[in-house]
Formats: sequence, C-alpha cells, structure tokens
Amino acid sequence: MQTINIHPSLPAFSRIVYGVWRLNDGGNQSAQDTLAKIHACLDIGITTFDHADIYGNYSCEASFGAALAQAGALKQKMQIVTKCDIMLKTDKYPARRVKHYDTSPSHIRASVEASLRNLGVDSIDLLLLHRPDPFMDAASTGECLDQLVTSGKIKAVGVSNFMPWDWTLLQTHMRNPLVTNQVEISLLARAPLTDGTLAQAQQLKAPPMAWSPLAGGDLFGDSAAALRLRPALKRLGDQHGVAIDAVAVAWLLAHPARIIPVMGTQNLSRIRSFADAFKVPMDRETWFELLELAAGREVA
Repeated sequence: MQTINIHPSLPAFSRIVYGVWRLNDGGNQSAQDTLAKIHACLDIGITTFDHADIYGNYSCEASFGAALAQAGALKQKMQIVTKCDIMLKTDKYPARRVKHYDTSPSHIRASVEASLRNLGVDSIDLLLLHRPDPFMDAASTGECLDQLVTSGKIKAVGVSNFMPWDWTLLQTHMRNPLVTNQVEISLLARAPLTDGTLAQAQQLKAPPMAWSPLAGGDLFGDSAAALRLRPALKRLGDQHGVAIDAVAVAWLLAHPARIIPVMGTQNLSRIRSFADAFKVPMDRETWFELLELAAGREVA
C-alpha cells in the first residue's frame, strides 16, 4: 500500500482510506467484528480510518473505540479522521426540530470532545468540517479550529464538500492551513474535475479525499454511463487480474491532484482487495477513454 504525506503536521496516511460509515449497518457490531475489519485493513497497509460523529446515527465512533479498547496497541498503528457540523434530526436528539449545520465554536468543541471520548484517543489526526455551513461565522469558526490545533486535541484541519470559495473564506480566518477537502469524486461524479476543486487542490498541494469513489455502487448498476463503462473496466481488469472496481479506483489514483479514495465495506474479502487498484497502470489515453465513456461524449 502506498502512503501519502498530506502535511508536515500529520503522519503519513495510507493512500486508500477505510471509511467506517457502514460499520454498524444492520445494528451495532461486536468489538470482535470491528477488530476483524481493522486487522483486514492493517494487513494490507490501510492505516487511515475515516469517521464522522453522525455515522451510524451517532454510534460508529463509539463502536470503533470499544474495539480499540480491547487492542490498545492498534491506536499507535493508525491515523484517525473524523468530521463534525451536521446536526441530524434523529431519535438521539428528540428536541432537534430540523436537520441543520452547526459550525459554532461551542458545537465544534463539544463534538471534538465527544469524538475523543468515543474513540478513546488523546488526539484526532484530522478534523473535517462535514458540510459548508451557510450560517457560519468564519472568523469565530476559524479561531476555534486554530485553538483546537494549538491545544493538541486535533493535529490538522480540513473540510468536506466545500467549494473553492467556501475553502477560501474559512482559510482567510485561520493561521493553520486547511490540508484536504473530502468531496464526492468518481467516474460517475466528475464535477470536481472542472468546478475548481481539483485545480485548487493542486495549487495548494492539498491532496483531496474522495468519498463514494465507486459512485455508491452505481458503477455496477444499469445507468447508461455504467453500461458504457463496464466493458472497458472489465477489459482492463482482465488484463491485470483485478475486478472492475479496482480499475475505477485506479482512475482516481492516477490523477495528479493525488486523490485519496475513501473505501467502505463490511466484507472482509473486499477490504483485502482494495490494494488491487495499484496493480492497474493508467496512462493518459486510457484515463481519457474512461472519462469519455462515463460522459458519453469525447472531450471538446
């Protein structure tokens, strides 16, 4: 597994990240089930784990932390990413009237403290603001994030689903650099290629993270784009002895912005196959061939 240096304040991250949003699908998993997934990741060199306070209806961080409590030495072998600011309307918070975002300093601090407690760690490697908040006071939010870095409770700050102007607004009010933007990128979600997101990432040398790199499974569906793509993905996969999902991830890995795919599954054998993406060479014409098939037209 390749590694990537996002910022000097952080340890090297694995080039593919394991996303825990499905960790408690079907009900809370046992600590042993969670440990099995963690070990499957570590065995192939995936050392970075992507969380959010809301995952599993506010349950996944605690499940992950309960597993780590049974194998405390694993904490030293991994990097923890988590997110905050989405406020779900849920039975966990019955007084909440509406789903909303909260980037107030009081909420960010409370969320970080809860994540530290749930995960059972002393410091979060990377905290992301989960969504751009149209009600954000950028000055107070930026100051709060800087203070959390200074305190050592978080090592670095990034964002998720931000447009370039959202990034610039927040960065203007921070001393510490924003180090990544986690956005939806896949063969079927290509907007970041042209909306300035990846251009900004390259300009700032801030590798972006890609959520839903397989388009939420839609690559295996019956949309026109998926049907156009699959024969080419299969041909390339057969050439290199991998499944079509590895080819789709290789397409992301090849981009010069140094995209970091966030992969999630409950299936241990699928976790073990994540590294197959590195077996697929992706030259420029092959990259554009897949882009053309996904878009249904050649580039202008």
